Amino acid sequence: MDGFSSKDMALSAQKKILSSMATKSSVQMFIDDTTSEILDELYRVSKGYSGNKSEAQKVIKDLVKIAVKIGLLFRNNRFSTEELGVATDFKKKLHQGAMTAISFYEVDFTFDKAVMAEILTSCRDLLLKLVNTHLTTKSHGRINHVFNHYADPELLTKLYDPSGSFRPNLTKICKGLDKLMEDGTI
Repeated sequence: MDGFSSKDMALSAQKKILSSMATKSSVQMFIDDTTSEILDELYRVSKGYSGNKSEAQKVIKDLVKIAVKIGLLFRNNRFSTEELGVATDFKKKLHQGAMTAISFYEVDFTFDKAVMAEILTSCRDLLLKLVNTHLTTKSHGRINHVFNHYADPELLTKLYDPSGSFRPNLTKICKGLDKLMEDGTI
């Protein structure tokens, strides 16, 4: 055979369609309410921090596109046994990150920007390893964009400032993360 696979072509078409559908209304078909609320708060933090509405929208849109594409790859059993091991490592690191984020929020003066940035950077690296052969360079750029944005030590410092303007956003983010952990989602 000449390398043609209708299954591969169908998966590629699904990724392309889902990528172009990453709008708020269509995303709700793929992302639960709690995750959607967290994304809304992350958008508000990004917009407030950068002062740039279009940049904040781009970060969230990139995040959603990546999440949907990875979900699609999982549903189509595209990951090898080794890659599924990387996915398990990613989920553990994400869970650790959520617990750390909540802990820093709940216990005043424990926030360490280097620790949070390292966890986010590790998550990024695991995710890039997971999708290395499955997604395009453009998608890899989206992953870097999202994780580099939220691992920015200045953004993290402002987010975790106990008297800062992002405290209400952080409260909602941590409550959402706590719920996702209780549900076993992360």
